[in-house]
Order: sequence, then C-alpha cells, then structure tokens
Amino acid sequence: MLINAVVIVLREVLEASLIMSLFLAYSQHVTVSRLSLLFGIVLGGLFAWAYAVHISTVSNWFDGVGQEVINAGLQLAIYFVLLGFITQALIGVSRPIERITLISLMVLGIVLASIREGSEIVLFITGFSSAPDLLQPVLIGSAIGAGIGISVGVCIYYLLVTMSFKNSVRVGYVLTLLIAAAMISQVVQQLIQADWIVSEYPLWDTSNWINERSITGQLLYALIGYEATPTPIQVTAYFSAIAMIVFVSFYQISRKTK
Repeated sequence: MLINAVVIVLREVLEASLIMSLFLAYSQHVTVSRLSLLFGIVLGGLFAWAYAVHISTVSNWFDGVGQEVINAGLQLAIYFVLLGFITQALIGVSRPIERITLISLMVLGIVLASIREGSEIVLFITGFSSAPDLLQPVLIGSAIGAGIGISVGVCIYYLLVTMSFKNSVRVGYVLTLLIAAAMISQVVQQLIQADWIVSEYPLWDTSNWINERSITGQLLYALIGYEATPTPIQVTAYFSAIAMIVFVSFYQISRKTK
C-alpha cells in the first residue's frame, strides 16, 4: 500500500508541480509578483477540498459519470490556459493589459491544476480514514510521493531561472507543449471512461518496457502524458494539441514582427 500511495500521489503532485514551476520561473524573469500565484494555490486548495467533499453529488451528474466529465473539463480548461499563457509569453508583456492577462492566466492555471490534482489526493487519503491499519502507510507513502513530485518541480524551476531568458523561454515552451498535450490525452481518457468516446484497441503496448504504475512511468505520465496502451484517438488528440499550440504561437509571433 505504501508503494501504491507513493505512485498515486506522485502523479497528482507532479502534474501540478510542473505547471507551477513553469509559471514561477517565468514570473521570476519578468518580475511578476508571486503573491498572486500564492493566492492561486490557496484558492485552488480550498476548491479542491470542496470538490472532494461533494464528490458523491458530482459523481451522480451526467447519468453517473459526473466525476469523469468534470475532470475532463478541468483538464481541457488547463490546456487552453497553457495555450493562452505560452502565446502571451512569446509576444511579451510590454503593456499593462498584457501583464494583467498573463498574471490572470497563471493564477487561473494554478487554481485549475490545484483543484484537479488536489481533489484526487484528498479523495485517495480520506478513502482510508475508516481503515486505521492502512492509513499510516498511506500517509507515509503520500508524503514520500508528494516530496518527490515537489522536488522535481523545484529542480525544473531552478533549471529555468538559472538559464538566460531566451533559453528559458525555449525550454519552457517545449515543457509547456508536452504538459498541454498530456492534458488533452487525459481528457480523451476520461471521456472514454465515461463512455462519451468509444473505446478502441490500443495502437501499441509498451508496458513491458515502462510500466505505467512505476515511478518512471508516472514521471513520464505527468511530463509527456505517457500511456503504455494509447488508443488511436488519444494519439491523434495528443499531436493535434501540440499542432494547435505551435500554429497559434507562429501566428502570434508573425503578428508581432509586422
């Protein structure tokens, strides 16, 4: 149970941690106050707790698949926040309205990521509240998983802030692309679980190489949306999500250079 707790909490913390590290690093380069981002973390934590508390009610929505649909909606919203963030970051924040837009996107992204990942952690841990024998190893495993996830986020943050601004933007751009595409892949997975999208046979199976439930698999899941058995629609959605961000990015850059 301890290992399971490590893996599950690691996955949830790591996804939010990567998004927060990207936003924090960028705020460091453009001297944006971090108080607004801290506000997003606190607000997201409160909403995550409320979501977890009312999960039984939410689950009954949409003919019993409310949790899957809402989670898919949260992840889709995170994707569009990342799309807006990355295109705004590329053209800069020379005007006040651009700075306000960027800060709003970062705060919204942190709130959404905190709700999505935080609620899963709360649900996982509280699910063992009636089993004292299992609760202690779950708490220990959760603490270890959270520690690993936060540590990876901190490493990414310091990697980005120690680079030159130009290199930091390039690396951050690639990371944002991968995280955003992973969000869309997870949206498709959630909707397949809700039977809103027809399930298909996987295109391949790499579980013998990298198991999804291993720590390596969970790291790759959070970073690039790794799936050992992806369906054709997941793969299509993944690369379409990347293509959309790249297209919008070039469009914004071309407008700026005119």
